[in-house]
Amino acid sequence: MSIFEPNLLIHEKSPYLLQHAHNPVRWYPWGSEAFEKARAEDKPVFLSIGYASCHWCHVMEEESFEDHEVAELLNKHFISIKVDREERPDIDSVYMSVCQAMTGSGGWPMSVFMTPDQKPFFAATYLPKTTRYQLTGLLDLLPRISLLWKQDRERLLKIGNEITDHLNTNQRPSETVSLSEDVPAQALADLNASFDNVNGGFGTAPKFPTPAVLLFLIQQYKQCGDKDSLAMAEHTLLRMYRGGIFDHIGGGFSRYSTDDRWLVPHFEKMLYDNALLLEAYAEAYACCENPLFPEIADAVVSCVLNELSHPDGGFYCSQDADSEGEEGKYYTFTRDEVLHVLGEENGSLFCSLYDITDRGNFEGKSIPNLLRQSPFPNDPEGLKRMKRTLYLYRKNGPACPQTKRS
Repeated sequence: MSIFEPNLLIHEKSPYLLQHAHNPVRWYPWGSEAFEKARAEDKPVFLSIGYASCHWCHVMEEESFEDHEVAELLNKHFISIKVDREERPDIDSVYMSVCQAMTGSGGWPMSVFMTPDQKPFFAATYLPKTTRYQLTGLLDLLPRISLLWKQDRERLLKIGNEITDHLNTNQRPSETVSLSEDVPAQALADLNASFDNVNGGFGTAPKFPTPAVLLFLIQQYKQCGDKDSLAMAEHTLLRMYRGGIFDHIGGGFSRYSTDDRWLVPHFEKMLYDNALLLEAYAEAYACCENPLFPEIADAVVSCVLNELSHPDGGFYCSQDADSEGEEGKYYTFTRDEVLHVLGEENGSLFCSLYDITDRGNFEGKSIPNLLRQSPFPNDPEGLKRMKRTLYLYRKNGPACPQTKRS
């Protein structure tokens, strides 16, 4: 936690903005004041978009936004604006389109440089403090952009105008929208081509659950009797459950897996992911009656009710990936820890089932998973009691992560 004097974010309500309220960077919230100041001082704008439970947002803050060198450059040469994508999805959507158009990909934290008239000329996602792994660091990038703004501004303005024109042209709604009959067939062909027959899911790491894709496959089975589509969905749903992306202690799914086996996630849990995955498991069960799917759906509901529900009603939108400044601390165990909580006999059984070893599978600790086991049709009562005991131990410990925004 930084101890700098608060910036203008101190008056905001968003947990994400408040996390940055004591950075040495002179952050502004999105609004006319920031852009008017940029025009008055003839400075470009640095826009940073993220959300409270995002692991790499935490990393970028700790590395750069709490750093005096980076803050000095930003404060001297730029007007810096911080946006919470969960509070302002409208702004996030626009600049995510910019980032994807300029780089071919997107994600958070998102970093955009623009004119005081909001025309973007450079976009990226996570940027380290110093240049490494082919990523330009802020200490190199900020002086370069400042110099271009002073000496070759026309080049930046040209880029900004081209990007703005591109987005205006491609996002202009057409009078009529129609899909040809071969669109679902082409979508299925593309999904088949990228399907991972071993691990489920589509493409390579990182892997996202993509519940909308799974629901589309299930729909194709229901409407057309396409058994291959259902098989892809069922296999993916099973493999995700067996991996560490599923929280075998407290239920629910993390946002995505960093590997193609679904073992190691970034541990933030999103309400919308779990809501859509709940629907996917329920729809899949209606088609194939796999006895595991009601158990998984029930565990997702338990997670939402236990950890993402506000006591006054409503739901939190996410749960943090980090606890006490350490990613995944809440979700991982050592073997000794499990033996201490469950006792030698039960603890040894649990560790053998859920791949909890002395060596560990994540930074010296273990993410519980069933990748080395056959899936269970349901949890025996004894195993359910073990999970409940571990959940209460975890829940009452100091590493319990925060939930964000109701």
